[in-house]
Amino acid sequence: MMALVSLGISVSYLYSIYAVIITYVTGEHVMDFFFEFASLLLIMLLGHWIEMKAIGEAGDAQAALAKLVPKDAHVVLEDDSIETRPVADLQVGDLIRVQAGENVPADGIIERGESRLNEALLTGESKAVKKGPGDEVIGGSTNGEGVLYIKVLETGDQSFISQVQNLISQAQSQPSRAENIAQKVAGWLFYIAVIVALIAFVVWMIIGDIPTAVIFTITTLVIACPHALGLAIPLVTARSTSLGASRGLLVKDRQALEIAQDADVMILDKTGTLTTGEFKVLDVKLLNDKYTKEEIIALLAGIEGGSSHPIAQSIISFAEQQNIRPASFDSIDVISGSGVEGKAGGHRYQLISQKAYGRNLDMDTPKGATLSVLVENDDAIGAVALGDELKPTSKELIKALKKNNIRPIMATGDNEKAAQGAAVDLGIEYRSNQSPQDKYELVKTLKDEGKKVIMVGDGVNDAPSLALADVGIAIGAGTQVALDSADVILTQSDPGDIGSFIDLAHKTTRKMKQNLFWGAGYNFIAIPLAAGILAPIGITLSPALGAILMSVSTVIVAINAMLLRLDPKNNG
Repeated sequence: MMALVSLGISVSYLYSIYAVIITYVTGEHVMDFFFEFASLLLIMLLGHWIEMKAIGEAGDAQAALAKLVPKDAHVVLEDDSIETRPVADLQVGDLIRVQAGENVPADGIIERGESRLNEALLTGESKAVKKGPGDEVIGGSTNGEGVLYIKVLETGDQSFISQVQNLISQAQSQPSRAENIAQKVAGWLFYIAVIVALIAFVVWMIIGDIPTAVIFTITTLVIACPHALGLAIPLVTARSTSLGASRGLLVKDRQALEIAQDADVMILDKTGTLTTGEFKVLDVKLLNDKYTKEEIIALLAGIEGGSSHPIAQSIISFAEQQNIRPASFDSIDVISGSGVEGKAGGHRYQLISQKAYGRNLDMDTPKGATLSVLVENDDAIGAVALGDELKPTSKELIKALKKNNIRPIMATGDNEKAAQGAAVDLGIEYRSNQSPQDKYELVKTLKDEGKKVIMVGDGVNDAPSLALADVGIAIGAGTQVALDSADVILTQSDPGDIGSFIDLAHKTTRKMKQNLFWGAGYNFIAIPLAAGILAPIGITLSPALGAILMSVSTVIVAINAMLLRLDPKNNG
């Protein structure tokens, strides 16, 4: 990369020394190039300064993450006294206290206290997250309110921040396909420039003199320096990786960005990816005029009061959200394979599945929902529809995929009814009852058809498919399988981030192409001009002007890379 500049500087310096010696020995003035030599060095150093500044700004994600971790931690001792220790001395199992406004020193789990934590720089999620006892916290997140007592689970290289920093570092050091192309072009430019410079030297020696030949030779060598070309791709990828990391998009393999923008198909897991992965009450229907809807909800919450089943907990949470107090039951018993029954106020109630009820209900059931019927003395008085709700950004993701001509396919282990409900809502094709092996075979079949496939999963049961796909995206970081299997890790389980990754892939590739043009394209005009092809009509370049033009191309490439932006994240 620097061979042409080194050659140009060396030739101008050595010839200038020769000119001084000849002038001193013979008394005849011979033109030297010390001014041009000094100007060349000055302009080169200025170009390098701009380059280093741009690289520093592009790689600011790691520095920003490092600043999040405080230097000291407040460790709670056995007698409840507090000892301040350096974070580097923390051990797994230590209990630490984090005051309001402080950053969490290490990954851990909350033992006591409740608060809202800001994890924006770590996960890309701008909203503060409410957490309490039993919830895990990430080192580097900011405690918004209250005092937290946290048991340390991970320290040092095993911490979330360290893993993210390593991923960023690895991604920025990997050569991409475009970077390899740039290196090859730079190599060819070197040979072309040297050959043209030698031709220019010989021609100008014949039609002019040695000083004139040296001027054109040096100018050709300097102006053809592929410095901008060498910077073109690394700057864009460093900026792209850093920008993605600040939004919770951790790109392990930089080539994933180049492949993703040419993708044909995206296979998406359902539970936890497109849906919340948690049962929620979608609807409550009143089937008897004797009761109000609030009374039905109270009975539903009361009869499920003793159960820890996810469906039961979702009904109880729903009642709490509606500020409805659960009805008091005298006794509650489980009906094997059907539901629960209980007595309250002298009445016998059952909450059973629609299949166990055995009669059709005149009501619309949300697509893909599970229906439970509340029965009083064998008469249905109410019904509750529960389902795995679509995430708010799932539909926006599907729109973005279709806009980019990427065919979305939902592959889920759920049954036909649940899968169909979610697929119809999203307007996409689907595969139900899919085992990890089935998903793997689906990816393989599509790849055999010549399709470029992106696989999105949770990184655990989808690990084989993530590894086989052209680009594997693990949604929700934290498991070692996700870190090992996927090319891209989204630290938030937000489908909208997949759309952001596709957007980043397109914008990154576009910037690469622009920079390749600026880095190499100008040489097709500049090299012949520097060699003096237009000298007969009075248009020539000096070595200093050649150095300026070379540096200008470097500056343009650097500025263009730093203009890479992602659209603001919509958390509404």
